[in-house]
Amino acid sequence: MRKNTCIWKELTEHLPYTVFSVSMGFIVLGILNFFAQLSNASIIRPTQDLYHIFHSLHLLFSAAATVAMMRKYKENKFKALIVGLIGSVGICGLSDIIIPYLAGFLFNVRMHCHICVIHHPLMILPFLLTGLFLGLCVSTHKAVKGFIFSHACHVLISSMASILYLISFGLATHWVHHMGAVFVYSIIAVTLPCCCSDIIFPILTLKNKNLYL
Repeated sequence: MRKNTCIWKELTEHLPYTVFSVSMGFIVLGILNFFAQLSNASIIRPTQDLYHIFHSLHLLFSAAATVAMMRKYKENKFKALIVGLIGSVGICGLSDIIIPYLAGFLFNVRMHCHICVIHHPLMILPFLLTGLFLGLCVSTHKAVKGFIFSHACHVLISSMASILYLISFGLATHWVHHMGAVFVYSIIAVTLPCCCSDIIFPILTLKNKNLYL
């Protein structure tokens, strides 16, 4: 199986994870918004705290999924670590911060750029290193199940992190009025970076042009 065919196969198989995860994220946000309105409290502070939790977990599962993907195709551990590090830090930042930040301007909202790896490195690094270690712990014959599990968790957590960033640092409670647009944006924000991190980026770094599953 060639790389482009393999990439397309992986993307189509994992798209349902994204739609399901974004839908779950909307349910959680709807519940938070409901209780915030009941108590006349601001939703911003709790969503910011939740964002930091989900962003940290996002890095953990992204690193684990990327390394597991490399091990799935029997790549060496050192290369899997490097690809996992670059893919998780760079692409998670794109998914959780950059895309939501730019999307805020599409809603005519003044966004605040908050980069956790700069502002809170000690909060982020333990999760990142743990994710890399977990990915390495997956043996090659268990890598397929390990990848599917970590990718499913990755997508669910990523959808929460990207939506929470948009709410926490700009859109606040006005997100309900833009719910349809936020839903489409969330699918794009999760699908492109997460699948690039977990699927496209690792496969493109593999040595062989033809892959056999």
